[in-house]
Amino acid sequence: MTINWHGQSCFQIISSRNKNSQTSIVIDPFSENTGLKVPKLEADILLVSHNHEDHNNIKAIQGNPFLIDSPGEYEIKNIYIRAIPSFHDNSSGKERGFNIIYTIEAEDLKICHLGDFGQKEFSPEQVEKINHVDILIIPVGGVYTISAKETVRIISQIEPSIVIPMHYNLPKLKIKLESLDTFLKTMGIKKIEPIAKLSVKKKDIVPEEAKIIVLNP
Repeated sequence: MTINWHGQSCFQIISSRNKNSQTSIVIDPFSENTGLKVPKLEADILLVSHNHEDHNNIKAIQGNPFLIDSPGEYEIKNIYIRAIPSFHDNSSGKERGFNIIYTIEAEDLKICHLGDFGQKEFSPEQVEKINHVDILIIPVGGVYTISAKETVRIISQIEPSIVIPMHYNLPKLKIKLESLDTFLKTMGIKKIEPIAKLSVKKKDIVPEEAKIIVLNP
């Protein structure tokens, strides 16, 4: 499996059952009004966490993908996806509305993408539905989502093996968010060298490691 980040909450996950069979999953493509450029992406499955322009630019994605933008359970091309309702804020959606948490199971790995999660912690029901995950993709920039300080509680609730931060300040981003450094300092880390993409297999997962991986957009 390969995981690529393109800025904000936009990811492309490539799952390979074998050399001749790949499935592309794209999550939360953004509008170029954000100041970031949307790359040319083709998808078999497209996930949208909520209907804000920095997450729902479905027209930018090629390939006539199967669109998921509402809670439920889905199975497409041997990939199991659960869409879990949550809130974009800590006021039961009164400020910014609703958000969808996605769990994606493929190649014996389980990934959780939090979208614009704004709750200070998961509810017991959300923890039960998310269950154990290998990789957690989490917003850390605050303002519109949880802040760097609030991520500590969220991470501790589900104890992933790998944490990938997203939705933080970038040089061309017109939306003002907290920096990656703020998150790393909160986690007690001075610096992490970013990588272009994460290629991972189940054998690479160390259950008790809680490793943070930073991707280049």
